Amino acid sequence: QVQLVESGGGLVQAGGSLRLSCAASGRTFSSYLVGWFRRAPGRERELVAGISSANTTYYLGSVKGRFIISRDNAKNTVYLQMNSLSPDDTAVYYCAARLTYTQIIFTTESHYNYWGQGTQVTVSS
Repeated sequence: QVQLVESGGGLVQAGGSLRLSCAASGRTFSSYLVGWFRRAPGRERELVAGISSANTTYYLGSVKGRFIISRDNAKNTVYLQMNSLSPDDTAVYYCAARLTYTQIIFTTESHYNYWGQGTQVTVSS
């Protein structure tokens, strides 16, 4: 069993930056695929960025060049650095994980077994 706790959300002005953290407890995190999802009001939850256990990465098209996902296995933590934020990035951001030994990054939420409680990110114009 893995418990995930997100932190780092908040209110920021357009053009600003935030760094989200996803801390895992219960198991060694290094063998897990980790994804950052978000759900904006009235929209489906979507994968924003993912990182495999082999450190391959995936980014949603609209965040490429602005967001960076990384992991520190020694700290059992995955980060999402978000730069050049816009109001369109306003959403609840969720960390999700799946035990896997491949480089595949699943983009649908049904492939992820463990979820955090979410952290609100609000970008003002």
